[in-house]
Amino acid sequence: MPGTTSTAPGAPGAGTSTTGAPHPRRWIALAVIAVSQLMVVLDATIVNIALPQAQVDLGITDANRQWVITAYTLAFGGLLLLGGRIADYWGRKRTFLVGMTGFALASALGGLATTGGMLFAARALQGAFGALLAPAALALLTVLFTEATERAKAFAVYGAIAGGGSAVGLLLGGVLTEYADWRWCLLVNIPVAAIAIAFALPLVPESRAHGNTRYDVPGAIVVTAGLVSLVYGFTKAAEDGWDATATLGFIAAGVILLAAFVVIELRSNHPLLPLRIILDRNRGGAYLTSTLIGAGLFGAFLFLTFYFQVVLQYKPLEAGLASLPVTAGVLIAAGGASQLMPRVGAKPLMVGGAVLAAVGMLVLTQIDVDTSFLTLLLPAQVILGMGLGFTFVPLSSLALVGVPEHDAGAASATLNATQQIGGSLGTALLNTLYTSAVAAYLVGRAPNPVNQVEALVHGYRVAFAWGAALIVLAGLATLILVKVRKEDIPTGNTVHMG
Repeated sequence: MPGTTSTAPGAPGAGTSTTGAPHPRRWIALAVIAVSQLMVVLDATIVNIALPQAQVDLGITDANRQWVITAYTLAFGGLLLLGGRIADYWGRKRTFLVGMTGFALASALGGLATTGGMLFAARALQGAFGALLAPAALALLTVLFTEATERAKAFAVYGAIAGGGSAVGLLLGGVLTEYADWRWCLLVNIPVAAIAIAFALPLVPESRAHGNTRYDVPGAIVVTAGLVSLVYGFTKAAEDGWDATATLGFIAAGVILLAAFVVIELRSNHPLLPLRIILDRNRGGAYLTSTLIGAGLFGAFLFLTFYFQVVLQYKPLEAGLASLPVTAGVLIAAGGASQLMPRVGAKPLMVGGAVLAAVGMLVLTQIDVDTSFLTLLLPAQVILGMGLGFTFVPLSSLALVGVPEHDAGAASATLNATQQIGGSLGTALLNTLYTSAVAAYLVGRAPNPVNQVEALVHGYRVAFAWGAALIVLAGLATLILVKVRKEDIPTGNTVHMG
């Protein structure tokens, strides 16, 4: 599943022990924090399984259904850096509780949605509160665990739970959608959040960073507005065509707003994203690779879910189980990549991983209306997952190459944000290409059920082909831009999640 990389242990702004003594209930607090992270990670995959039924129930068009995914990822990725700053200066426990409460309320809104627009708004709110919750949770761990060995164990538990969250989300989404209702894929967050809040209040200590507490709010607003405008432009292309005035207008507005964001960051004394972080060749290559990998993958997972449920007529639980080979592939390759990276370095693994992932995606372009799971879909997903595993692990470390200590938190959070933002843009773009391909296929053909299904499969093939192209571009970005030597790669500085 698409991964995220979070602030390194010991990163600035994460906080340190004020007394020097370990917190007496730190391990129970870890369980509370891990549950909150599991909830956020679950939400990325649990909704995918529910989306086919939600689309039918709420009358969402094919062109607009991607907003269920992108509204969340845009808000989360666009506001993540700001969320980290707010947690540091406003108070990490307070931010954690507000993020958890808001996430639960947004989940309730989504679970009770009566229109597509209401569901999209709820998902955006989930993303916004998730951008508060995720960095606050991780920073709290660094406060609670100050001894090196204990901290390593705590982050291993945290990473394992977050990594397994994708698989749990696929299965839980299938169970809830099939045996209850798709709405429970959102409503399930309410009791989880209530339990986490009840335990966090007495168990989790408050902490905050000191010093300058100004926030780059203009930067956060402008970059998020620019990204939303780009995604909306891609959506309009599915409805009105690429040459339509509205399409070109929103895409142009998005580009202008993103350029304005760069200007704001250059002039700000407290930038949301210090540009020195991304202007380094190796780190810039890592962030570009992360964006392109996210763009190729998020949309692909969306179409795989629809292919399983709409074309192959899998039940939601069967679709969840059928999607697990990708997670298995990631876990297999991630272990191997951790062992190989000190020997061969980041670049060979990332290029090889991109090639593997692209091959897996290209195999998926061979699907038909009755494709065998065992002979094509299973191996394609395992290959794709292994490619991701070989890419994500070195990518996490590459994001911190040569970063000054005071920029380490922002550098690793930026990697997380680029993946979410890439996923948002990629989902919108691939969904538009899919919609256009389906419409083009039906031109001159009788609108009977057989042709309708063939058109859907053709659209999925086109989306997978473009997803493969984006992953190839990610590999080329690594090949051209990354020049770091294996001995320059930091070790033990990042937590890879899912």
